[in-house]
Amino acid sequence: MTAQRVTAPPIDDPREQIGWYFYDWANSAFSTTVVTVFLGPFLTSITEAAADERGLVYPLGIPVAAGAFFPYMVSLSVLLQVFFLPVLGAIADYSHAKKQMLAIFAYIGAIATMSMYFLDGNRYLLGGTLFLIANLAFGASIVFYNAFLPEIASPDRRDTVSSRGWALGYLGGGLLLLANLVLFNSREALGLRTDLAVRISLTSAGLWWAIFTIIPLVTLRRREPIKRLPSGEHYLTIGFKQLGHTFREMRRYRQTLLFLGAYLLYNDGIQAVIALASQFGAQELGLEQGILIQAILLVQFVAFFGALGFGWLARRIGAKRAILLSLLIWGGTVIYSYFMPAGVPAQFFLLAGIIALVLGGSQAISRSVFSLMIPRGQEAEYFGIYEVSERGTSWLAPFLFGLAYQITSSYRIAIISLIIFFVAGFILLLFVDVRRAAEEAGNAAPANA
Repeated sequence: MTAQRVTAPPIDDPREQIGWYFYDWANSAFSTTVVTVFLGPFLTSITEAAADERGLVYPLGIPVAAGAFFPYMVSLSVLLQVFFLPVLGAIADYSHAKKQMLAIFAYIGAIATMSMYFLDGNRYLLGGTLFLIANLAFGASIVFYNAFLPEIASPDRRDTVSSRGWALGYLGGGLLLLANLVLFNSREALGLRTDLAVRISLTSAGLWWAIFTIIPLVTLRRREPIKRLPSGEHYLTIGFKQLGHTFREMRRYRQTLLFLGAYLLYNDGIQAVIALASQFGAQELGLEQGILIQAILLVQFVAFFGALGFGWLARRIGAKRAILLSLLIWGGTVIYSYFMPAGVPAQFFLLAGIIALVLGGSQAISRSVFSLMIPRGQEAEYFGIYEVSERGTSWLAPFLFGLAYQITSSYRIAIISLIIFFVAGFILLLFVDVRRAAEEAGNAAPANA
């Protein structure tokens, strides 16, 4: 019995693009409500309740300080992504089952997140396991989601489409986070215990993820029939073989590798600023938790406009120049933070606003540029490598931040040390030839490349 022939849908179909945007809207609830705000402190409190008199818990018999349990779970989930994502991408490309794999991992993540409602008492192991599953599934689903970008947008439209998806993600994640913060702050008036308000908020992120994932699953269409396995083969072995072939072939695409190197550097700086800004605000600037949460909300909503703005800018001056401009602004924010006076919330909000303007734009345009450099038929595995590239080195900038603070006891010197990553990424990106990279990969380059 032969596989059913699939007629390739037209590219730049607005209905399909809108559906694709909504997966960013769907999954961003996990990033904001769960990872950024609620789960870390809540899981730590549960772990502390389970700890012995020395403040230790013993997952799998290993002594772990209660305060370190959640960071360890974050690190373990990243390590698992580094191992699994490229293999899953290779399987998706071989089987032409990106849409099915997007659905599987999106709903694994959403169900694990909804199950966080049952975190109470001292169930720290349940919390750690659910987060591990959800974060791994989140990363995998992003690989398959990104891999649709070259299929639904032509080169000249790709910056705009990528930026709109990123913008909608910030808006969706921000709206749910706002609703959950209102619920949390009104918990006493509503007669809710603090832990129940947090559990409802965590569950709402999983429900949001599950409900809005239906939209891309209905609108995105397959370009190839699902490919059957040869007799005696398994998808896992096929995945490793395909991935090995890809790594050998990547040496031919020098401009793609050069862009990946630049992206590793500047994106590491971006992730470090995002992760450490609250610590800098609290410890160095003496700002209260309420101010920091308001700044997080500000970033979510301003980033919506920033991502759209950089999509427009990329069309006018070219994607590479738009990224370079964003890196100049990132470097400027780091320098500005060094001189920022303590105890002045208005200046911290200004810093958050500037970060928000370039945050979505620099990441969205980077995604669209990389999509031009991928050989056709290998989108998922290359985006798997792209995601791993981001996560595999995401310890470098925080390590430099911590080392600078340890040596100098100054958060200001620690934060300005991150400018190294923006400068190095900027210099490396200058040498990337986007048009040549697209041609090496067998793709058309946009007119303004």
